[in-house]
Amino acid sequence: MYAMEAIYDNVECVKLDNPTPSTNYTGQRSSKRSFYLGVILSLSLLTVFLLIGLITLSFFNHNLAGHVSAEAEKRDLLNKNISAVSNQLSSMTEERDILNKNISAVSNQLSSMTEERDILNKNISAVSNQLSSMNEERDLLTKKLLCFYNQNKQCPAGWSSFSCSCYLLSGRSDSWNQARKDCRDRGADLVVIDFAKEQEYLTRLTNTLTWIGLHDEEEEGRWKWVDGTPLNLMYWADRQPDNGGGDPKWGEEDCAHIRTFENTLWNDLSCTNSLPWVCEKIP
Repeated sequence: MYAMEAIYDNVECVKLDNPTPSTNYTGQRSSKRSFYLGVILSLSLLTVFLLIGLITLSFFNHNLAGHVSAEAEKRDLLNKNISAVSNQLSSMTEERDILNKNISAVSNQLSSMTEERDILNKNISAVSNQLSSMNEERDLLTKKLLCFYNQNKQCPAGWSSFSCSCYLLSGRSDSWNQARKDCRDRGADLVVIDFAKEQEYLTRLTNTLTWIGLHDEEEEGRWKWVDGTPLNLMYWADRQPDNGGGDPKWGEEDCAHIRTFENTLWNDLSCTNSLPWVCEKIP
């Protein structure tokens, strides 16, 4: 009994004398509990953050998938449009090639027609020249026949006779138009020079600038005689006709005269100038 009490006394003494280990043990437990709570809290927060991240990632992944799907649809639609445009371009290219072939064929046909037209124009020109030559021969033959018919007829008083025609040198001067009027009033017209001998005769008949029946009043540069025949036999002086040489002071030179101041050839002059003239008619 006393022994047990002694033991308890010793135990109590021990507890009372060494209280520190119990306090340390309680502090350690409290520290561990705080540490574990911190770890648990950190893991919980990390879990929450991971969960938020997964949710966010899932949301963005869903949106990205939708965007990719929409882009894929746009790409497919664009490819379809490109394919349609490509087919249309291919069709247009074929149509262009056909059109180019047709244009080439038409161009060749036009070229052939142009060649035929040129040949036809040459033929027409040749025929026209032949007709003109035949008309000149006819006119010459007509004059010869008239000459033969009138060979026994006499020219009026004051008129001179040469090669079946009668000629009158005016005794005054006037414009070309007034000179022609005077000849017509006499049943004649301004002289028409048909052959070289007639030119020689007129150079003897005249002695100064004298109007003849040659003009280009209707069309500049297209000279013709008063009887409508074109100019074939020509005796123009050097560098004539020149229509005044472009000098305004000379005016439009649309009428011709025989003899210049230097020779017996022809020159063009303004029709308003005042010159003597030669009338010609058949007896």
